[in-house]
Amino acid sequence: MTTEDLVREPDARLRPRGSNHAGMRQFNERVVLQAIRLHGSLPKADIARLTHLTPQTVQVIIARLEADDLVRKLDPVRGKVGQPSVPMALNPDGAFSIGIKIGRRSMDMLLVDFAGQARERLSLAYDFPDADTLFGEIESRLAQLSRTLPARLRERLHGVGIAAPLSLGGWQELLGVAPQQAAKWADIDIRARVAAMTELPVQFVKDTAAACVAELVAGRGRSIRSFLYVFVDTFIGGGLVLDSHLRGGVHGNAGAVGSMPLGRVAGDGRERPAQLLSVASLFNLEALYLARGLDPAAAGDARALQPPWAEATEAWLRDAAPAVALAVNSAACLLDLEGVILDGSVDAALLQRLLERTTAALDGYSWEGVTRPALLAGTIGSDARAIGGALLPLYAHFAPDRDLFLKLEA
Repeated sequence: MTTEDLVREPDARLRPRGSNHAGMRQFNERVVLQAIRLHGSLPKADIARLTHLTPQTVQVIIARLEADDLVRKLDPVRGKVGQPSVPMALNPDGAFSIGIKIGRRSMDMLLVDFAGQARERLSLAYDFPDADTLFGEIESRLAQLSRTLPARLRERLHGVGIAAPLSLGGWQELLGVAPQQAAKWADIDIRARVAAMTELPVQFVKDTAAACVAELVAGRGRSIRSFLYVFVDTFIGGGLVLDSHLRGGVHGNAGAVGSMPLGRVAGDGRERPAQLLSVASLFNLEALYLARGLDPAAAGDARALQPPWAEATEAWLRDAAPAVALAVNSAACLLDLEGVILDGSVDAALLQRLLERTTAALDGYSWEGVTRPALLAGTIGSDARAIGGALLPLYAHFAPDRDLFLKLEA
């Protein structure tokens, strides 16, 4: 299977099907909204074809959705025989949600509209999140984001989705964090703390799973049925999509590539092999910059491939790319994947360089007996975790089937 095969238009596997039976009004409305979200603006005839609803049913549903300000007409498309077609699109002002990404180096809060676009962004940088002060910052920013909406649109704010690591206080030795500071996160229920601040429903998802959701719903995941998602951040992590559904696993850790070993346990069992996150994470790149007296923040912007940072970045790529390739090879052998999507909190040029180096490293493996998956760049970028979090309440209210997130709540 080639890369071109995997970037085709979304196919029948992601086409939500409606029902022409009575009593299915809300479900069919959600099916139509989902069809437009997955395929982009569509004329009513195409909506009927994709959803298997009758043209008459679609006509009635579109009229209701227009009345509720959830969809809008675009300019007619002319140039074909017969009447010009009128595409229907999601109305960005139809609904809103807030996505919160709590990371080990920063917090981002986004106000996301019905089309999945970030309207407002508030950020806070830190060396490590302070559990005693962070929730106060979140509460004040929640109120600030709500106020950015005109009064007439505030009732369309449907919820808050939080994306954060499951073990926020883990790996403190690698990060150089005091044990007592990291230990505070062990007993904190992040969702409950944020829920106490607002009357909106609040949901929680692992940060890399949230990023995977964003790619699944709004990126390449619409045309790839089974893929491993790899996200390069302070720690590298990932998510797993099988049969177009995100799989969390028994403990919510499916796709946790950061913990994959890079070698075998020694014969006496005394020396553990390094994990992928100890080689291919951005904190490694930041450490290389700091050792050279350079600004570590360059790991996330265009300076990473410019002098004087470029030499350290090249050293990081020499270690990171083969390590990622090993994880890709192992996952492909076990899961029989169509593709692997690589994204991260880095500049697009550095992501492309990592993609090229990883592809070259994959050439060195024997693929006999297994199909090599295509390696593709992600399309969402550093906002993927917050956007994925924001999609949770939108899907709860407007998607026909929340099975996309089924395994996250196990």
